[in-house]
Amino acid sequence: MFAALTAAMPPAQRRLAAWTASLLAGAILLLFALAGRMWLSILGIGLPAFRVAGGLLLFLLATAMVFGRQSATHGVAEAEASSHDDITVFPLAFPLIAGPGAMTSVVLLMGRADGDPAHALVVVMMLMAALAIVLASLLQTRIIVRVLGVTGGNVIGRVLGINLAALAVQFVIDGLHDVLLPWSLTLEAGRAPGG
Repeated sequence: MFAALTAAMPPAQRRLAAWTASLLAGAILLLFALAGRMWLSILGIGLPAFRVAGGLLLFLLATAMVFGRQSATHGVAEAEASSHDDITVFPLAFPLIAGPGAMTSVVLLMGRADGDPAHALVVVMMLMAALAIVLASLLQTRIIVRVLGVTGGNVIGRVLGINLAALAVQFVIDGLHDVLLPWSLTLEAGRAPGG
């Protein structure tokens, strides 16, 4: 997508677009990592509900990757990019790099930290590492496209889609576990003698 959107740009402008989009996406995702849970509590949404909803959303994105369909987000982004001169904020930073799936994943992974600063720091460090990989990939897009070709890119996209689908199912399982465990404990307490 980046290669297609920046095909007409000179190399210096393409590099600037990659840096700008990656930094903006990093700021968006860091904001979601640090304040996402607070935002959910303001809205009255529990973390288990967000885990299930986020897992379902990620699963839809994963199926689009596995079956090679362009997601609606990417289709809208490409259409919007063709009508704007500056593509760094939209569609590159958002929604292509910091899209709904990435935002959901960051909030859910920070939720697993459950207030542990060391765990939260690891999540933030992994986020920064992932963004560094994205930036390096964007800067080397032409080489990557030339080496992998269309077939190689499709194979990698499908394999990563399967991994994302498994992660999405795990988020749903975790969310349902958090909801059903207290309920089952209540039922067991009610069945206990004298309960």
